[in-house]
Formats: sequence, structure tokens, C-alpha cells
Amino acid sequence: MFRRTFWFTAGAAAGVWATTKVNRKLKQLTPESLAAQAANKAIEAGHRLKDFALDVRDGMAQREAELGEVLGLNDHPEVPGPRRVAAIENRNNPKYVERSTYSYNRNEDH
Repeated sequence: MFRRTFWFTAGAAAGVWATTKVNRKLKQLTPESLAAQAANKAIEAGHRLKDFALDVRDGMAQREAELGEVLGLNDHPEVPGPRRVAAIENRNNPKYVERSTYSYNRNEDH
């Protein structure tokens, strides 16, 4: 009698376990779950790509500093900055020459 009860209980437990596993797998294969998994993977890949880009940038800065030391470029800190260009010319300046308003558009009708 004890043997039958043991095997009945073991079979019932195995059935519950198998049913639970199958239901979990079916829930993972629903379209909503697949979309969520794909979105999570994409976000994770984006984070990895960002980390890679930051590592590359750090490596580039480090190598640039090393090359600057070897080539002696770091010895001259008084490097002039970029030149600024005026966006609007001064019409009171005698160098200002008024240009004609001839159109050079080759696509306009002649």
C-alpha cells in the first residue's frame, strides 16, 4: 500500500511540475512577451554599445596624450584658440563692397 501511495504522489508531483514548466514556456512565447524580450535585449545592446564607445573615447584620449608627450606637443601650452569670424559684415567699413544681386541659379528658367 505504501508503494502505491509513493508512486501516485511522485506521479502527481511530476505532472504538476511538467504542467508548470509548459505553462511558463507558453507565456514566454506570447507576442507581448517576445516583444518585451526584444525590447530588453535592444536596450541592453544599446548600453553595451555606449560603454564600448566611452571606452574607445577614453583610450583615444590616453593615446593622444601619450603621443603628445613623445612628440613634444605638450611643451607649448600657449596655442592660440580658433579664430572667430564675424557673422555680419560692418557696412560702415570702407572695405565693404556692395555686390550685385545677380542670381547664379542654373535651374531657373531663362
